[in-house]
Amino acid sequence: MGYSERIYQRASETLEKRKADAEFTAKQNKMHAESLIPRLKELDREISSLGLSVIKAIGMKENAEEFVQRLSQRSLEAQEERRRLLIDAGLPEDFLTVKYSCSKCSDTGFVGGYRCECYGKLLKSIAYKELCDNFPIEKSTFDTFKLGFYSKATDPHTGVVPHDRMSDILNFCKAYAKDFDLRSQSIFMYGETGLGKTHLSLAIAGEVVRKGYGVIYGSAQNLFSKIEKEHFSRDNDEDAASAVLNCDLLIIDDLGAEFSTQFSVSALYNIINTRMQSGLPVIISTNLPVKEFESRYTRRVTSRIFGSFTTLAFCGSDIRQILR
Repeated sequence: MGYSERIYQRASETLEKRKADAEFTAKQNKMHAESLIPRLKELDREISSLGLSVIKAIGMKENAEEFVQRLSQRSLEAQEERRRLLIDAGLPEDFLTVKYSCSKCSDTGFVGGYRCECYGKLLKSIAYKELCDNFPIEKSTFDTFKLGFYSKATDPHTGVVPHDRMSDILNFCKAYAKDFDLRSQSIFMYGETGLGKTHLSLAIAGEVVRKGYGVIYGSAQNLFSKIEKEHFSRDNDEDAASAVLNCDLLIIDDLGAEFSTQFSVSALYNIINTRMQSGLPVIISTNLPVKEFESRYTRRVTSRIFGSFTTLAFCGSDIRQILR
């Protein structure tokens, strides 16, 4: 999954802390148990010594098997004695065991060179929390999208029934989020302000992140500002451009509201072109009418969007005005 470097770093730090906490707790338990049961120190030394002897004995030619069996038997006896001593002292028999959050990978995040299931869940959890912290994602769900704000009367200028059009768009976005994978199509949402473009793009983002995919969501102004800052500054540690180009789903909200420059237009073309070549989906929303959008951005940009993206034309009355 294509998460940002920041997500991976936070996940690694969390795993390191989990591992350190588990081992510290086990160390404290060991000190406490040994203060109650002095015999434990002798048993631990004996068990450790027996383990080393078994390793050395494997290379013996004669009587090796019989010798290893005797050592193993004594090791089992010592472990059983340790277990009984703990129980007699009123302690759990696994009191000295390091209790990692994940028994499969011992909180390293990897098993046999492959990413552990716990690591994947942690990445997904951090990505979702970060999205929630930065955007009102819990309020912007498919369930909270209210079709009642859209008129059921036919628009005399377009011949479209806003309620029916937006019902179709809502169902499309639900299906898109449910079936999302790295081969999903790109989407271009356009229409006047306050018609639900941001709401539905956030709803898609939330569902896609919950499925375990890496999503970058941001306004055009913020995304281009970060990329430009990174481009002209060697001191910026955040690899914004790489994350934007390689995440599983990129959502650019409110394109057209940014201060348009030659750099931003060039960056937009590079983002769209690179992700199209990689087969990675993009969702773009804009308040600009199609003709104004075409005049603001180069033909190279608009031809790729209108030639390859699924377009969703939002209609109706500004919901924010209705709520006010």
